[in-house]
Amino acid sequence: MSEVVIGVIGGSGLYEIEGITDLEEVRLDTPFGAPSDAYICGRLEGARCVFLPRHGRGHLYTPSEVNYRANVWGLKKLGARHVISVSAVGSLREEIVPGHLVCPDQFIDRTRGLRASSFFGDGVVGHIQFGDPVSPELRQVLLGAAREAGATVHDGGTYVVMEGPAFSTRAESNMYRGWGASVIGMTNLPEAKLAREAELAYATLALATDYDCWYEGHDDVTVEAVLKVIQQNVTMAKSVIRNAIRALSALGPVEWPAHAALMRGGAVMTRTDLIPEAARRRFDLLLGDYLWPHEVKK
Repeated sequence: MSEVVIGVIGGSGLYEIEGITDLEEVRLDTPFGAPSDAYICGRLEGARCVFLPRHGRGHLYTPSEVNYRANVWGLKKLGARHVISVSAVGSLREEIVPGHLVCPDQFIDRTRGLRASSFFGDGVVGHIQFGDPVSPELRQVLLGAAREAGATVHDGGTYVVMEGPAFSTRAESNMYRGWGASVIGMTNLPEAKLAREAELAYATLALATDYDCWYEGHDDVTVEAVLKVIQQNVTMAKSVIRNAIRALSALGPVEWPAHAALMRGGAVMTRTDLIPEAARRRFDLLLGDYLWPHEVKK
């Protein structure tokens, strides 16, 4: 196995971490269109890192407009095997105070079908296992990194992924609380599903920025309030990322269950000889080593 490569998806300034070297921008074309922006590649703590601003630099795309398939495909193409998702969220629990961090272990999908949510289709059918949507190994690394940084971090919880771009109604916010959810955001699905299909270990570092609108003792969520808390926490987030990268670098190349998600459980259903040529080209990065391993790559 080759060197450790770690992808980080989040805000546009996350790569500005002390000690990072060999920075370069890489632009990719993908079979699924253009990613959100150029990938920022560098070296940190002995690992190669690939950073991507999820919404593009300058925040150009709504959560529904983000090209999640292109973003994840590009990370895979650049060699990433782990993906850390840094995400601003609203808190649905009183004990998760704005400014706290959360490492969730579950998702509830409240998106509305506007986002392409799978690499499968158009000639290739597959069904991944997604009962545990977060890589437990990577989540533990993130938890340890957050504690090492001195953050107040909550271990586990359910992240409700809503469509947006508007925030929740009060009735919706209280419904999600009744479901037992911990935080709410707009971006981690289908991102986590696509990472699983691409056999990337995926985990979320959620930054609680507000109390959504359920908490009557606090003002309703506003963009201004969210940005203020994000700015206060960006230094902490960078420290956590650096600690996590150091820990992953020390582990070296690993083989976790997420890294074999396609073949574990027989995810791919389509007979190889029936896969159209266009689909073969589109899926070569993801499936080629499994379905046509003896072919010479051009």
